Amino acid sequence: MRPTAVPSGFEVAFWFLDRAQSDGEYLQPQKLQRLMFLAQAYFGVLQGGAKLMPATFVATEDGPLEPTLFKAFARGKPAVDVAPVEELPRHIMDSVWRQFGAHSPDHLGKLIKRHAPYLDAISVGAGTEITLEAMVDFYSTDGLTRKKGTGATAGMGVTASGAPAAEKVLRPKVLRNHSGKPVSATRWMPKRAD
Repeated sequence: MRPTAVPSGFEVAFWFLDRAQSDGEYLQPQKLQRLMFLAQAYFGVLQGGAKLMPATFVATEDGPLEPTLFKAFARGKPAVDVAPVEELPRHIMDSVWRQFGAHSPDHLGKLIKRHAPYLDAISVGAGTEITLEAMVDFYSTDGLTRKKGTGATAGMGVTASGAPAAEKVLRPKVLRNHSGKPVSATRWMPKRAD
């Protein structure tokens, strides 16, 4: 088992809370949970099954939930010291925020509730763990191209609509010129010699 990218889920939660605040938005607890779930899933896909944070998501009637962090934030932002987040996890979380941050908690909840990892876990019962392997399998390009889900979704015609592939979620890094202004750049490829 590989180490997680951040030492606890608090780093991820605080990062999303701070990002929302810098965008002038209040981040509701349910939306925070959905974003953390998606960040864990897409990080796992992009990093070959590695975990972003040491967190266990369970299926509830409201959607996926990390119970420990949910309880820790029940009375507001807890006074916890967090470690700085390195560039790669920060870049993936920023990509998740840009892709899903504008959506309401209800929209994100409905979206994720249609996905196979959640459906498979909730079919067993509320409180069932949504495994990282199931998330990585579903949110990978191969999982998203399947016409029907697996397990509880088989035969129900549930598709992966609404869940973009990891390559579409991950934003390219912003390149800057010598004065710090963002620039668009394309990869240089030599012309083919005929």
